[in-house]
Amino acid sequence: MSGRQELDFSYFPGCSMATTAAESNASLMKAAKIVGLNLEELEDWNCCGSSSAQTMCADLGLAMAARNLSLAPRGRPLVAMCPRCLHYLRSVQARLKNDPETRRDLEERWGRFIPLDLEIIHFLEVLVRYAPERLKQNVKRSLKGLKFVPYYGCTVFRPPGLAREKYYQGEMENVLSILGAEPIIGAYTHRCCGSFLSATDPELVTPLVNEIVDSAVLAEAHCLVTACAMCQLNLEIRCDSRVKLPVFHFSEVLALALGAEDYEGWFARHLVDPRPLLKELALVA
Repeated sequence: MSGRQELDFSYFPGCSMATTAAESNASLMKAAKIVGLNLEELEDWNCCGSSSAQTMCADLGLAMAARNLSLAPRGRPLVAMCPRCLHYLRSVQARLKNDPETRRDLEERWGRFIPLDLEIIHFLEVLVRYAPERLKQNVKRSLKGLKFVPYYGCTVFRPPGLAREKYYQGEMENVLSILGAEPIIGAYTHRCCGSFLSATDPELVTPLVNEIVDSAVLAEAHCLVTACAMCQLNLEIRCDSRVKLPVFHFSEVLALALGAEDYEGWFARHLVDPRPLLKELALVA
C-alpha cells in the first residue's frame, strides 16, 4: 500500500479466531494489511463470555465482556469478525449505558474506564465504509468463475435486542462480487447452523447443517462462504450429506483475491479441502 495512509482500528479476535479458526484470523490480518487497515489487537483480551460463561453465570459473562471494553483505546472503532462476539460486546455496552451503578462497579473492579461511546463494528462494515476503492485497487486474482453461497448464519441477522444496529447482511456478496465471484441465490443464507449445540447435542445439529449444505448443492454453488467461525466449523464437522462442499471463511477468499500467497496453511486446516476447486478454477497453482 505504498503512498496510501493506513487506517487504525482496535481488534478483538475472540476465542474461535485464536484457536479453531486460526486460519480465518491469519487471512483476515493478511487482507487487512494489503488494503492498509491496521488492526491493533487488544492487549491481554479474554473470552467475551458469550457462550458457556453467560449460561453458567450472567454476571460472569457481563464482567468478561466489560473487561474487554475497558481495554479498548478511545478514539478508534473496535473491530470484531466473530458475529457472536460482536453481538455480545454490543449487548453489554448497551446494558452498561442504562445501568450506571453496574458500570461503576465494573470500572472499579478492572481499574479502568469503560467507554460507552466506543464504536463496535464488524469487519465487513469496515470494508464497506472505508475500503471499497482500496479493494478494487489491490485485486491480484480475479475470483471470476467462483460460484458461492454467502452464508451469514442467524446472529448477523439482527438479533431482536439490537435491531437498530448495522450488521451489514448482504455485504459479503457485494464485496466478493467486486472481486469477480458470483453469489448464488436460492440457498439458505441465514438458517441457524445449530451454533453451540454442536458440542452438547450434535445429533440435533447435523440435520440443520445438512439442509444448509444441500440447499447450496441444489443451487449449483461451488462452495459456501461464511461470516462466522462457529458456522464454518459446524458446516464442516457436522455435515454427513452425500455431497459435501468446501466452506470458506470470508477472509480467506478475500485475502486470496488480494494476492496472498501463504494460503496453503489455511486450506490445509479445512476438513473439506478447497484446493481442488481452487485449482480447477485456476485460482491457485
